[in-house]
This record gives sequence, structure tokens and C-alpha cells, in this order.
Amino acid sequence: MSGMGNPRVERVEAAGQAPASVGESPVWRAAEQALYWVDIPAQKIVRLRLDSGERAEWQLPEKVACIAFDHRGMVLAGCETGLFALTLTEGAPRDGEPVKVTGRKLAAPLFAFDDMRFNDGRCDRQGRFWSGTMVQDMAAANPAGALYRFDERGVLSEPVVDALITQNGLAWSPDGTTMYLSDSHPLRRQIWAFDYDIEAGEPRNRRVFADLHHYAGRPDGAAVDADGCYWICANDAGLLLRFTPQGKLDQQIAVPAVKPAMCAFGGSNLDTLFVTSIRPATGASEHDGHLFAVRPGVSGLPEPEYAGEL
Repeated sequence: MSGMGNPRVERVEAAGQAPASVGESPVWRAAEQALYWVDIPAQKIVRLRLDSGERAEWQLPEKVACIAFDHRGMVLAGCETGLFALTLTEGAPRDGEPVKVTGRKLAAPLFAFDDMRFNDGRCDRQGRFWSGTMVQDMAAANPAGALYRFDERGVLSEPVVDALITQNGLAWSPDGTTMYLSDSHPLRRQIWAFDYDIEAGEPRNRRVFADLHHYAGRPDGAAVDADGCYWICANDAGLLLRFTPQGKLDQQIAVPAVKPAMCAFGGSNLDTLFVTSIRPATGASEHDGHLFAVRPGVSGLPEPEYAGEL
């Protein structure tokens, strides 16, 4: 396994002293030079402006698991009961309380069970929003989850990939012709690659890209760099793993948190990899649940915006 040295991973103190319970879905918004992410059980979206260290929070009426932006700065959010359009208004909350946000529901799948929600999600290179669902009780190991496409016309597809336990790891190659998807449940620990029809928005020819039973951890959230390599958070192992487009592990970076959840490239040159993390219910360290930053020696790609109107 080749490497790029041992880059230093730093905790982003400006992100706040209070750790997230489940920090997920980091998104770099270049127009604001700011990083956004969510805390799922806290029902919050958080923003950090890197230059000033200014932090803002928005409170939703239900759990929010993933976010994307449109060209106007509206948020498309995957939540408990469906997909929502959100306007994150600027406010001056008293006593450090977050600004309350009520969204407009755009679409919802027919959930097979009561205890389900959306999980990992992002836009493809053409601006279609993709997200998957999961049964929230992971101990049930219920493969009722599915992956959906929400296109630029505002139409939610039928399940495109089904029988998922804990959908994760969505990402696309730089040219958009390969789609990646993972199932991070302990019983699965698989990353798949698909040939992606960029005109139709259809993934085909599913195959195993990496089986994390052969490595450490569970494959959680992911990002693709400018070289086309796939970075995956190895949850429960405190690692970031980088796989080449051929599925070969060629770099790993240790993270101070045992449960890194999702990573995203950001910063003015897109050369910083931001990593959110989950705080375990027991035995948490001082770093678990915090935000981290590392310069891995490679740059990322701009996060695509949703192509429709919210």
C-alpha cells in the first residue's frame, strides 16, 4: 500500500465544544467559504465559516440526515418523513439557541415500516439528488432500505437499489460515469460500484468494489478526489481509507474519533478533507463527535448543486 506520508489530522475547535451525537453529511459551499453538516438526532444543520470561525445552527422539527444546495442557496434535505426544501434564514437566536426552520415537503417514498428515515444522500454530477432509506433500529438488521433518485423535475423515483440495511457511501467518479454505494451495517460492510448512465440517471452493472470484511471498520460516508480515488470513512476503526478506481487500498489515515462518519473536500483550494464523527453511547473519548480536518495531499471536486428549482 503506497501512501502520501502521514498527514496530520486536526480537530476543528471552531466547530464548537459540544460534540455531535451523529455528525454527518458535510458539504462545502464555496460561495460562502463555509462548511455545513448535520447532527441527525439533534435535528440540526450546522454551518461553520472557516475564515471567521463563526458558527450557526438551525433546528428542524424532525431528524435530518443529508443535505444538498441549489444554485440559490436553498437546502434539499433528506429527513425522517421525506425530502424537504429548506430556507436557512439568518437570525440572532438568544442564549445560543438555534434558529428554528420548518421546511416544505417535496416528496416521500412509501416507507415499508414506521421506524424509517433517509440516510446518506448527495447530488450526482448532473444535479439529480440521490438518497437512501433505512430502518432506524440497526439492531433489527432489516433490509427494507432502498436508494431513490429525485430528479431536476422534482420527481421521486421508485426504488433504484433495494434490500439495503444501512445505505451509505454515495459518490460519483469525476466524469460521473461510475456511481459508488455502500451498506455500512455490520452484517454487510460492502462498497459497490455501478456503471452510471449520465443521460438517464441510471446505475447499471452492480459489482463489489471493496469488501470491508477484508479491512477494518464499516464503510460509512464517502468522497471522491480529483484523481478519481474513493475516500471512505471506516466507522468503528477510526480510519479514512482511500481506494483507487480499481478498488485497491492505497492510503489510510488515522482519525482521533473511533467512528468517523462522512468526509468532504473543502477549503479555498478544495485541498482539505473535513471529517464528521459519531459519539458512541458508551466509552466516548474527548474527540468523538467532533469535526476534523486533514490535508491528504490531493484535492477534491466541487460538490454538485441540485439542478431543479426548490
